[in-house]
Amino acid sequence: MEDNTAISFANVGARYDDNAREVLSDVSFNISSGSFYFLSGASGAGKTTLLRLIYQLHKPCRGQIKLFGRITNDMTRDEIAQLRHKMAIVFQEYSLLSHMSVFDNVALPLRVRGISETKIKKLVLKVLEWVGLAKYADANPKTLSGGQQQRVSVARAIIIQPAILLADEPTGNLDDENASRLMELFVQMNKTFGTTIILATHSTKLMETYKFPVIHVENHRVNFVTKQDNKADIVSAPKKIWKGPKPQSYFTELSKQFDDIGNA
Repeated sequence: MEDNTAISFANVGARYDDNAREVLSDVSFNISSGSFYFLSGASGAGKTTLLRLIYQLHKPCRGQIKLFGRITNDMTRDEIAQLRHKMAIVFQEYSLLSHMSVFDNVALPLRVRGISETKIKKLVLKVLEWVGLAKYADANPKTLSGGQQQRVSVARAIIIQPAILLADEPTGNLDDENASRLMELFVQMNKTFGTTIILATHSTKLMETYKFPVIHVENHRVNFVTKQDNKADIVSAPKKIWKGPKPQSYFTELSKQFDDIGNA
């Protein structure tokens, strides 16, 4: 029987200094491919550390991490780089390159993969249109607001159609309308592409609106809270009207272009 586990932790501990107390202790869980989880907890509880462990930006001090069925503990730098081609992460601090335009920031992951400029232009402009930033394609990220920079960061992450998407407070600097739009985008990625998503948030409203299970970090431990009415079919966005493209048609069209890239 084929293993459908995307992320697996077994007795994982993490610290940032050899003599310091563990930030996370005895963390064990399995997350199936295609799952969507919120990640909650107080500031400093270890949410970002958990995301960094998954994305292989930080190594555990003990225990074992598997991604896509592969043990990561002893992977080489090149093997980790290959693994990250299947993942994307949206940082709280945006991590945009100020010497590049918005277009070039979003295009960067595709250029690293050797995609043709013709296809890159189509994809980047479509993704920027969807997140409401098409008119800022030539702008420097420094000239944008914090919320706009966050949307650029999200656009750069989703453009590679990752198997795993990790997002650290992606709606924290957005107004209700744009927060709703990004959540709609993440939900459609999960449904259409089967992307495994872990989204860190402090927003109780967000977690009450979208009925996904919650990974809660507290006292250096990780607990899973499954909501009784957690069904993908009943997930509904807030009723705020967005005037941009419909998510279903966007993802249908984007899927076709990704297929074209895969056959390139």
